[in-house]
Amino acid sequence: MAGTAKDHKEATAVDEPPQPRSVRVVILALMIAMLLAMLDNMIVGTAMPTIVGELGGLEHLSWVVTAYTLATAASTPIWGKLGDMYGRKGTFLTSIVIFLIGSVLSGMAQDMGQLIGFRAIQGLGAGGLMVGVMAIIGDLVPPRERGKYQGMMAAVMAVAMIGGPLAGGTITDHLGWRWSFYINLPLGAVALAMVTAVLHLPKKERTKPRIDYLGAALLTVGITSIVLVTTWGGTEYAWDSAVIMELIAIGVAALTGFFFVETKAAEPIMPLHIFRSRNFTLMSVIGFLAGFVMFGAVLFLPLFQQSVQGASATNSGLLLLPMLLSMLVVSMVAGRVTSSTGKYRLFPIIGGALMTAGLFLLSTMDTETSRLTSGLYMAVLGAGMGFLMQITMLVAQNSVELRDMGVASSGATLFRTLGSSFGVAIMGALFTGRVQDEMAARGGAGITQRSAQLDAASLAKLPDPIREAYEFAVASGTHVAFLLGAAVAVIGFVAAFFVKEVPLRGAGPKQEAVGDQPADRPVDKLAETV
Repeated sequence: MAGTAKDHKEATAVDEPPQPRSVRVVILALMIAMLLAMLDNMIVGTAMPTIVGELGGLEHLSWVVTAYTLATAASTPIWGKLGDMYGRKGTFLTSIVIFLIGSVLSGMAQDMGQLIGFRAIQGLGAGGLMVGVMAIIGDLVPPRERGKYQGMMAAVMAVAMIGGPLAGGTITDHLGWRWSFYINLPLGAVALAMVTAVLHLPKKERTKPRIDYLGAALLTVGITSIVLVTTWGGTEYAWDSAVIMELIAIGVAALTGFFFVETKAAEPIMPLHIFRSRNFTLMSVIGFLAGFVMFGAVLFLPLFQQSVQGASATNSGLLLLPMLLSMLVVSMVAGRVTSSTGKYRLFPIIGGALMTAGLFLLSTMDTETSRLTSGLYMAVLGAGMGFLMQITMLVAQNSVELRDMGVASSGATLFRTLGSSFGVAIMGALFTGRVQDEMAARGGAGITQRSAQLDAASLAKLPDPIREAYEFAVASGTHVAFLLGAAVAVIGFVAAFFVKEVPLRGAGPKQEAVGDQPADRPVDKLAETV
């Protein structure tokens, strides 16, 4: 009888939702931190021409972005494991502080070498920001209730993509490029204060952690090699060059060693047992493919709008609104339906279908395509993304035990990041190759010998026949890039059919998912302590 009463008490504690007002305050603080990481790259990208003009070092320009991306990707799984081992609040606050230190130092940089190094510090903190947000939400809110907050995450993404370039241009023009880094300080201070004051999680048991240093080192080398291959391949070095081949060999060797070490480590940096869950593995694959497609689309749609449809750099960002608004609305609706019904399996299938359709429609654009038509195509793609972007994280977190919430969140984030790197690299290589081929066939190869992307000012200076040839070449390049994206999206669509409808934790005492641990849920403690 005592055991039965205890079980009933635990089940009741799990099913009682935390105080909605308390959770909303915590989620708001987390969203501010998430905005920090997303907004930074968008703002800095706009400021880069001015930065190069003052600091010089044009030949090292790509490293300002690459250093940040490398540090973020390589540190992501490590931050997730540290949160599982030492507690998420302290780990998350540490990542915010590191990000802000990197921001201050970047704003104070006196040459390009310093800026690259300080951007790496910033990226190191950014890796913990994204993982921390996802893992803490996973701790605070049961999967069944988490869909209610999906719209907030989608809104943050939309604000970053639209507001980032606008804010970057305004800040650079009126305050100077250094403020594109200093602007992180007030946001970061607010996030630090709010998280410190309102976030209360159960303390971890005091045990002596055994850190998997070798696994962390091998994973870092492997991820670094992959990101460098996708960043340098076809741009800095030919795909068949010795440097790229060496990086591929190093990456394969490091990751092979990593998988071997993880089977032996006492506290693996990424426990391989989480991949035994079919849903987690499928969500990792679908997340990789969604990242591949989404970031490729965000890169090439503004380029098409500027080069072919004559939009300004600012307007090309605003013209992405159909995709982002569609993604926001669909994400909110899907989240609400998931919370009310506990069902989610249909959403990745619908998302995969819409994403495939949207990319195929975008591949049909040419020099005669109107902005209205391209906007409708983008809305279809955005709807597909809305069904996928947050559901993949939700299902991935629901597929593992609570003690692995951090590594599950970091794993899902890492696969999406790697997918974006591959998407930009492979779609970019196809785009550049097609543009250069088309220009060579029309006698304009000289203007694209160094780059297939011309800014608006350079394009306006071209003679009419060359400019028209370039517009046709860009349309042709986006055609093959989006066609590849559609083919990749088909794989995600097929993978979604194999997702199993595992009940979401928090759906009721009789519907606990595999790996659920009611006694460890901090939801009831949050209601008491916040």
